[in-house]
Formats: sequence, structure tokens, C-alpha cells
Amino acid sequence: MATDAPPPEGPVGTSPAQPTTEAYNAVQASAEFADLRRSFRSFAFPLTVGFVAWYLLYVLLCNYAGDFMATKVLGNINVALVLGLAQFATTFLIAWLYSRHAATKLDPKAEAIKSRMEADA
Repeated sequence: MATDAPPPEGPVGTSPAQPTTEAYNAVQASAEFADLRRSFRSFAFPLTVGFVAWYLLYVLLCNYAGDFMATKVLGNINVALVLGLAQFATTFLIAWLYSRHAATKLDPKAEAIKSRMEADA
């Protein structure tokens, strides 16, 4: 249940200092921010390309290799069902891997940048 209560405030009449546009531009141009972006991209882009290729392979097999996909594996379970369920497993695996990567590599770097910006503001 959502409430309409405003967020808690600090002492009356004070608000958190906001970094300036120049501060954001300076951070964006910094080597530390470039390293953060590189860490994200080196993880996200290859996994995205790999997953899209895996998904397209599944779709192409369903469209053009019907006999192969209809091959029974166990009882009424066929290759198409196994590969379709593997799509879900792959999605959850990638989400879990990204969560670990973000917690260990991205979040500490982002928190350091954020802390420095808030201290400078």
C-alpha cells in the first residue's frame, strides 16, 4: 500500500546540495567514469549479443528445422520444449551474473563517484 507522505527531511530550511552541470560534465570526462562505463560495457554488450544470437537461433530452428525440433527427448518432451525452457534458464542466469557483476564491480565504482560529487557540492 502506497502512502502520499513526503520523504523525511533534514533540518528545517536545508536541502541537500546539488552538483552543478559543470561538475557532472567533469565527472563524465574523468578516467574513473570511463572505467565504470568500460566495466559495464565489457560485461553487458557481449552477453546481450550472445543472448540475441541464441534467441534468433531458437526462432530459426523453430521455423526451418521443424523435424529436428519435433524430435522426442523423453516421453512427450521434444527438443523445441527443451530449448524453449533453456531460454528462460539463460535469461535468469544472465540476470544473476549481471547482479553479481554490478555488486562487485560497478556499484563500488559508482558509489565512489557519487560520494565524491556529493562531497564537492
